[in-house]
Amino acid sequence: MGRTHGLRRGTRYMFARDFRKRGEFGITKRMTIYKVGDIVDVKGTGNVQKGMPHKVYHGKTGRVFNVSRRAVGVVLNKRIKNRILAKRINVRIEHIQHSTSRTGFLTRAAANDAKKAVATAAGEKVGDMRRIAKLPEVAKFVSTKGNAVQELRPIAFDFLC
Repeated sequence: MGRTHGLRRGTRYMFARDFRKRGEFGITKRMTIYKVGDIVDVKGTGNVQKGMPHKVYHGKTGRVFNVSRRAVGVVLNKRIKNRILAKRINVRIEHIQHSTSRTGFLTRAAANDAKKAVATAAGEKVGDMRRIAKLPEVAKFVSTKGNAVQELRPIAFDFLC
């Protein structure tokens, strides 16, 4: 067999719909409002072929720069060998969704602002607001005193006939 070089080569599972997620979209997909500047995730949907993004943009996150009747323009980063280019693509709304990547930052920023307000009201200095990685657990001594030793072994196989 010859090797295929088509536009949708290697997308058998990429554009396939999930189990029990086939058929028409719900009303929410069409009623979602996209504005210029929104952060969206591009995810090609196989049951709508029109306005489908190329497979290289599948899973990418970008910013909306244009909104039309059925589609939006999205600016994405595309890596080409040793450089990253900002690409502008037009994608129908069936193939995009609002990104949740920024929600963690926004909740952390709101919590930090609340901490700053409490500290300034109390007249204290604000502590370090940076995220700190989870440190390894403190070393401790494990004692077997008062704990009986438990021996683990597999259960013998009994053939029932």
